[in-house]
Amino acid sequence: MNFARKYGPIAAGSLLVLVSLAFAAQQGPGILFPDWSEPTKGTWDNPAAELGKEVTGSRPWSITTYTSAIEGKVLEGKPMTVVGEIVDLSCYLQVGKRGDKHRDCGQKCALQGQPIGLLTEDGSLFLLMDEEHNPRRDGLTNFRKAAIEHMAYVVKVHGTFSEVAGQKALYVQGYLTEG
Repeated sequence: MNFARKYGPIAAGSLLVLVSLAFAAQQGPGILFPDWSEPTKGTWDNPAAELGKEVTGSRPWSITTYTSAIEGKVLEGKPMTVVGEIVDLSCYLQVGKRGDKHRDCGQKCALQGQPIGLLTEDGSLFLLMDEEHNPRRDGLTNFRKAAIEHMAYVVKVHGTFSEVAGQKALYVQGYLTEG
């Protein structure tokens, strides 16, 4: 039996699943459960909180990011303010969970190191991270703690936007700890 006959159906099935998931991800909020849960606090017009310090256009990245970059060359970043619901990316992308009914689980996942995201009203999804590079690496930032406290809330987040290969990220400044 040749390779195509043996593995062709498996490859075709896998491709179909991937295409279906990609299509579902494009459909916006509530990929699998559109009416499953509303945010715990806040609305798109009246966010529950504001996170991050506003970034200026003249210097979108912190000095630690510039000094950490190879030859001081950082990727393009632009100041951006986004309103969205804080979500646990792993559960949202895997099983579509978000909102008040998922708040406790989302907080537990984020406390265990799962990535945190921001889901906008139009279904755009941003990875949220501390911006200050070296302090983030060394555990001297606490944006993650603030994001976990606001899990399932609709909030306004200020940061530096970067996009690489379709992955959107918002790097948030202003959460340095004393170290």
